[in-house]
Amino acid sequence: MGKFGKVAVLMGGRSAEREISLKSGTMVLNALKKSGVDAHAFDPRDSGLEALKAQRFDRAFIALHGRFGEDGTVQGALEYLGIPYTGSGVMASALAMDKWRTKLLWRATGLPTPNDELMSARTDPAGLAARLGLPLMMKPAREGSSIGMSKVTTIEKIAPAYELAARYDGVVIAERFVEGIELTAAILGDEPLPLIRLETPREFYDYEAKYFANDTRYICPCGLPAEQERSVQRTALEAFRVLGCSGWGRVDAMLDRDGKLQLLEVNTIPGMTDHSLVPMAARAKGMSFEDLVMRILDTAHVG
Repeated sequence: MGKFGKVAVLMGGRSAEREISLKSGTMVLNALKKSGVDAHAFDPRDSGLEALKAQRFDRAFIALHGRFGEDGTVQGALEYLGIPYTGSGVMASALAMDKWRTKLLWRATGLPTPNDELMSARTDPAGLAARLGLPLMMKPAREGSSIGMSKVTTIEKIAPAYELAARYDGVVIAERFVEGIELTAAILGDEPLPLIRLETPREFYDYEAKYFANDTRYICPCGLPAEQERSVQRTALEAFRVLGCSGWGRVDAMLDRDGKLQLLEVNTIPGMTDHSLVPMAARAKGMSFEDLVMRILDTAHVG
């Protein structure tokens, strides 16, 4: 059976990111098979997780994105079943999925993140703009892949942007938009990988830019002075650890126009498609996609 036994690649699921999860999972599955692992696709939308036990899986590689996959629910079920899984545990997954609570924890520990407010249908748009300034980002707190997000440039656009975000989550945050350099720091085990600088002609790095556009630029090496890159990596790793994250993930951040770092969010199960950033950072470190997938699988744990 090999070192890892029979491995389930959890993909698809029921979240708004199902399409991307199927792409990620298929690439992971193929890489595992290429490396000689007895790996099989498993879609929790079609089969209950108890089937993992019935089918005698020894461990799970989670390639589910968004709710019911990245938010601690699947992690908790796998712990109950006693099946080792990749990525962060229950608490860290739930915290990182919630952008609002992530930012509360970062602020409490002195980590830098843009000012924001919790939104409701009663929030006064003019007052919000006065407090946070324009432009700002409207975000569902518990969605990924920029789903439901909008960049708001005028007071009149605040209410429609809130309504869009609220379609995806009852918790919506408005966050000060940071002008500057967009960076992402992949984390593998206890090691930050080379930073990637993102550039897009769109208003921001949205769903289309992440997964389908051919005009998004990924710059690695990122172009920062070596010491500054190391400083960003250290802060990203600290931000990852503060939430209790482990195994692998990705920290997204901005360098504002004054050169100050502003943390945006943590992805505990980042995309693993041909447009994805963690494989790109791994390549810059001299690691093939197959090597990366095997390194992640090796971190599987229970609790």
